[in-house]
Amino acid sequence: MNKLITKFAKSEEGVTALEYGLIAGVIALAIASTVGSLGTTLKSVFAAIEAQVSTAVPATTPANTPATGTGG
Repeated sequence: MNKLITKFAKSEEGVTALEYGLIAGVIALAIASTVGSLGTTLKSVFAAIEAQVSTAVPATTPANTPATGTGG
């Protein structure tokens, strides 16, 4: 039993796996926070583009569109 405990105490496999797990967790956290802020930034960019396009091009209504399918 003492040999088993000594072997377990000297083993570094568990420590290495724990370190890799912590590194993966930190990387996942960094990716999640970056993607969140990037999404907010992209949303504001596309909102600005939408505002400029809607100002430059008047909205079309069914009354302003030419009739289709009335061919002759």
